[in-house]
Amino acid sequence: MITATESAVREVKRLMEDHKLKDAVLRMGVQGMTCSGPGYALGFDQEVREDDHVFESDGLRIVVDGQSYAYLQGTELDFTSDVHGGGFQFNNPNAVRSCGGCSGSCGG
Repeated sequence: MITATESAVREVKRLMEDHKLKDAVLRMGVQGMTCSGPGYALGFDQEVREDDHVFESDGLRIVVDGQSYAYLQGTELDFTSDVHGGGFQFNNPNAVRSCGGCSGSCGG
């Protein structure tokens, strides 16, 4: 299952309204792997594909392709803002939190 916090849903809905994306869905995915886990993709889409997993959080439809779902299962999307900026965060219980076993190219 994929979920979104109240603040993430509020921010996504604001962005959808600002960009006039009335019938869009939020598409989450994985783009490549790093030594600390997956690289994430987030965007809007107008279609739901056959292999997509579809979830809903407070009226927001979230879709994840079948391949990405293996890495994102259980993830919660959050949004934070503070004086230093902020943004969307993927709280993924499957992500590796520390470097180990890589060639050291990540600086860890």
